[in-house]
Amino acid sequence: MKRFLVCLGLLVAATVTLSAQMTAMKAHKPPLSPPAKAVGRINGKAISITYSSPRVRGRQGHIFTAHGLISHDVHYPVWRAGANAATTLRTDADLSIGDLNVPKGTYTLFVDIAHPDHWVLVVSKETGEWGLAYKTGDDLGRVPMHMSKPAHLIEDLKWTITNLGHGKGRLTLGWEYHVAT
Repeated sequence: MKRFLVCLGLLVAATVTLSAQMTAMKAHKPPLSPPAKAVGRINGKAISITYSSPRVRGRQGHIFTAHGLISHDVHYPVWRAGANAATTLRTDADLSIGDLNVPKGTYTLFVDIAHPDHWVLVVSKETGEWGLAYKTGDDLGRVPMHMSKPAHLIEDLKWTITNLGHGKGRLTLGWEYHVAT
């Protein structure tokens, strides 16, 4: 009888431990829009973009349309250019993005997608806000982006920073069937 009670006790303890582990695993499933970071160096100076990367997840053709996913955001057609917290640009050097002079520092990036094929990059002086906290009065400036279509669907939103040499670089945002530089 003593052996039976010891075995029963071990079985109960194992069941409780397994149940707790399963509950913890369910609570820690990966986020739908995981954190991501694009990093580059131009003329030896660091530039980074920190963002959350949403997935298309079968919604292609229903993200950037007038009644699509992003159109439900409070500040539409200005979009946070990512998910969750605002997309952040940090630069160790003064930059020129198109005709916009961006002093070294930290900024928030948004994209005006009023016209799905003619996006405009918005650099905001306000930082640290949640992704939907856009205020026009905080704009450092706006820059038209060059648009292209990728050969295939871009499932995960991705920012990239490319060093082109001779002190020049390129910021690229790609998602779904859109690439903007």
